[in-house]
Amino acid sequence: MYYYGTTAVNDKGHLEIGGVDTVELVKEFGTPVYVYDVALIRQRARSFREAFATNGINAQVSFASKAFSTVAMVQLAEEEGLSLDVVSGGELYTAAAADFPMERVHFHGNNKSREELEMALQYKIGYVVVDNFYELEMLEDLCAEKKQQMDVVLRVTPGIEAHTHDYILTGQEDSKFGFGLQNGQTEEALRKVLQSSWLTAAGIHCHIGSQIFETTGFTLAVQKIFEKLNEWKTTVSFEPAILNLGGGFGIRYTGEDDPKPAADYVVEIITEVKKQAKNYGMDVPEIGIEPGRSLVGDAGITLYKIGSRKEVPNVRKYLAVDGGMTDNIRPALYQAKYEAVLANKPLEKPTEVVSIAGKCCESGDMLIWDLPLPETDDQDILAVFCTGAYGYSMANNYNRIPRPPVVFVENGKATLVVKRETYEDLVRLDLSLNEKIKAKHL
Repeated sequence: MYYYGTTAVNDKGHLEIGGVDTVELVKEFGTPVYVYDVALIRQRARSFREAFATNGINAQVSFASKAFSTVAMVQLAEEEGLSLDVVSGGELYTAAAADFPMERVHFHGNNKSREELEMALQYKIGYVVVDNFYELEMLEDLCAEKKQQMDVVLRVTPGIEAHTHDYILTGQEDSKFGFGLQNGQTEEALRKVLQSSWLTAAGIHCHIGSQIFETTGFTLAVQKIFEKLNEWKTTVSFEPAILNLGGGFGIRYTGEDDPKPAADYVVEIITEVKKQAKNYGMDVPEIGIEPGRSLVGDAGITLYKIGSRKEVPNVRKYLAVDGGMTDNIRPALYQAKYEAVLANKPLEKPTEVVSIAGKCCESGDMLIWDLPLPETDDQDILAVFCTGAYGYSMANNYNRIPRPPVVFVENGKATLVVKRETYEDLVRLDLSLNEKIKAKHL
């Protein structure tokens, strides 16, 4: 079994993470529970930042908070000197609740509302990543109304298709995101910003996909963008202060995955940006990247209790756990694959192959197909690796199941950073047709 970060087997023969026994975590916090290896998150953040510093490049490494947005995680990002990407008013509000420096916040999204843009102006964030003409006009009007300046970075679709799952491709020409780089849309948007009294054209942004293992897509995107920058230097006298190349750096979920070390992506990006800037006689802009999954994905483990078992003779053995698509919808949504072990006996040799089923009333609620495990009973704990990105952030209350708590572990200490939802939480916003019933139960 491949162990991530501080994950190891302790002298009791139990899986531990951050120096904390997972069996003890379950006793204290119950199941399901998300557990995060804080040391691994810190190490990843530093490796990205140090790669830029070593190469003498002005850069912003922004945590893509959509991967895992909580007050504690935003505060951890601040501790590590990261900037922050948000894609909604809720994520922006979370950043404010965490007292994150607003000048290091960048606002993404393909359909920002007027209210969200007003929040961005109210909080005086670093810049807005403008995605379309509708948003551009609305932001211009708001800035004029409030007599407030705002830096904008234009998101472009460079026509580069990353090798990843179709549902999470974003950089190709046919995308809901960004201005087309090759069809004149970006130049039209750029002219509008340059003519504005309230908006400043700070730079260009692109994001070519997710869970990317190779650097070719990034270098091709840099080349295409610089070709256009060279044109715009003449046609509109524009050189960007910022070139944000997004995220999408892959992680290892299973043995089928072979990602590069985080710093390798950065070095390749720096090399290509320097090369293209030199070719076209431009200054090297501030480089932005937006790691999300690659910061928190493999730092997270979800712990479950084993429950019911069903055997279909000569077909399959199903083993159910007390969570599923409510705490990890990615297998149902993306056919995502994971590895897992029994946390209370990770070294025991497998004796059977089982498929891990969730408890939701959906036949598609399957977490892992064909997982080798030793013999199990209802006292066993299943540890599913690499659930740190898009697990909690995509969690839901289907079947009225409360969302799990989140625990940070570091240096032998466990800290609860998100409480487990209760049944009372589930109905807190519900309105009753019968006031007597409401008074009795709420």
